[in-house]
Amino acid sequence: QVQLVESGGGLVQPGGSLSLSCAASGGFFSIMGWYRQAPGRQRDLVATISTRGSTEYADSVKGRFTISRDNAKRTVYLQMNSLNPEDTAVYYCYARRSITQYDYWGQGTQVTVSS
Repeated sequence: QVQLVESGGGLVQPGGSLSLSCAASGGFFSIMGWYRQAPGRQRDLVATISTRGSTEYADSVKGRFTISRDNAKRTVYLQMNSLNPEDTAVYYCYARRSITQYDYWGQGTQVTVSS
C-alpha cells in the first residue's frame, strides 16, 4: 500500500519561511515533488525532483523554494523562503512509482501566509 504523509504546514508572516516534508512508503519513486492548490484555482506544479537530483520549479517559486530528497528515507522536502500571501494554498506531496508509472498524492497540508 502506497502512502504519502506530509508535515510542516502552518501559518507564517509574509517574508517568513516554512519547511515541508513528505515521507513515502510502499514503493520506489522515480520522481517526487510538490503541487499546490489555492482556493478557486487548479492544482499546479511547485517543484519536482528525480532520484538523481534533477529538479524542476514553477517560475513563481524559482529562487525562493528549494526541493530536495533523501532516497534512503524515501522523503522529499520543500524549503520555502520569502513567502508571499500568494503562496497560500494546500500543498500536496506527489510521487511517481518507478515500476508501474502510477502517480500518488498525499492528503495535503495547509500553508497560510498572512500578517
